[in-house]
Amino acid sequence: MEISFCPRCGAQVERAERFGRVRPVCPQCGWIYFADPKVAAAILLEQDGRVLLVRRANEPFRGLWTLPAGFVDAGEDPARAAERECLEETGLTVRVTRVLDIIAGREHPRGADFIIVYQGEIVNGQLRAADDADLAGWFEYQNLPALAFRATQIILAPRQ
Repeated sequence: MEISFCPRCGAQVERAERFGRVRPVCPQCGWIYFADPKVAAAILLEQDGRVLLVRRANEPFRGLWTLPAGFVDAGEDPARAAERECLEETGLTVRVTRVLDIIAGREHPRGADFIIVYQGEIVNGQLRAADDADLAGWFEYQNLPALAFRATQIILAPRQ
């Protein structure tokens, strides 16, 4: 995010080194901008040797496949975010069973800095693509479609 003005006093900020990085700093009141990382949560669902993936309906990576995932809202438990995103994108109510991995590294300007990947199980529901997914389906590990994100590739690679 580009910061031009101080949210405390309204003065135009300057760029200065603070705490080991160049950051927006207010020359008038001394406020320093510290960017908060964006966090996403994903869920791996497996059934009969297959994995559930959704196809992205939006950019970036529109038309490529990924685990059901999305951003964690402020104050939201990341495990509940993974369950919520799965319900929104697939119509399936799921339960997180364990943390698989935490993957760092932003892939694009609007992306997450950290992806918390959970393993889960289906509680109920009927599979249907919705929200920002235009298709949802089960894939054998030996026959995966083109994958959208590095985090999805990392999680699925040892299973192929």
